[in-house]
Amino acid sequence: MATSGYLRGVSELLAAAAARLDDVLDTVADQCATTLQEGGLIHLFGSGHSALPALDAFPRYGSYVGLHPLTDPRLLWHTVTGPGGVPELLWLERAEHYIENYLAHQPLNAGDVLLVYSHSGRNAAAIETAQYAAERGLVTVAVTSLANADLPATHSSGRRLAEICDYVLDTGVPRADAIVAIPGWHAPLGAASTVVTCAITHELLTRTAARLSDSGVTLPTFVAPTARLDAAAPGQGPDTDRDPATIFRAYRQRLLAAQARALQTPLEPPAQIPLEPPAQAPPCER
Repeated sequence: MATSGYLRGVSELLAAAAARLDDVLDTVADQCATTLQEGGLIHLFGSGHSALPALDAFPRYGSYVGLHPLTDPRLLWHTVTGPGGVPELLWLERAEHYIENYLAHQPLNAGDVLLVYSHSGRNAAAIETAQYAAERGLVTVAVTSLANADLPATHSSGRRLAEICDYVLDTGVPRADAIVAIPGWHAPLGAASTVVTCAITHELLTRTAARLSDSGVTLPTFVAPTARLDAAAPGQGPDTDRDPATIFRAYRQRLLAAQARALQTPLEPPAQIPLEPPAQAPPCER
């Protein structure tokens, strides 16, 4: 049976990312650890396929309290076409001034960290999320592919995601996203951005945990029923981390504390959303 080379291609992208991002991952992990120690949150945002790394980060086995996925259901798809489908999503994630209506009700506080995922780095939802957070004193991190950096900006600001954020984690994924050429097939196959982005995210989160642990800090962690725990960890063990209700309770407590801080800042008037959709949706970008 013929092999496509997808696994080899992804492995090469991951190896290159590990070498290229080592220093910046250390810097961002330091900031994330400081934020979590101070009771803050690590927010994760993406739209469409770029929401998948946020969903993969928390909640799941091996993740911990303090991570806050910003998952607007209108920027996810629930079917391919029809209500909640991809054509609606493609229009909305490009509609300028929409996303601040969602973000205005989220517990975003100065000193928090925000990871923004976008393969292309050109969509309005990602760009304006980074802008919104930066204006409020959050540390912003773009997780994007700089292979798209020479494409013209599509946002009215003339800026791309990587030009807005404090730090950039370059996935190195090719512009087309798909990385496998099949003889006789008219287009590349095998999208790589989600796999690479998820791996980079977990590298960052485990480096962050290592820094917390060095400071004597551990956080409630989702543990698989089949995993063995270190009984020496204070406050952790089979009766705590193996019980999802305990994790969700700790998550809710941290979120409520963050929301209380955020509510001290008055809400701004909702932005005006353009009501005239484009005649034809542009090609899909993340």
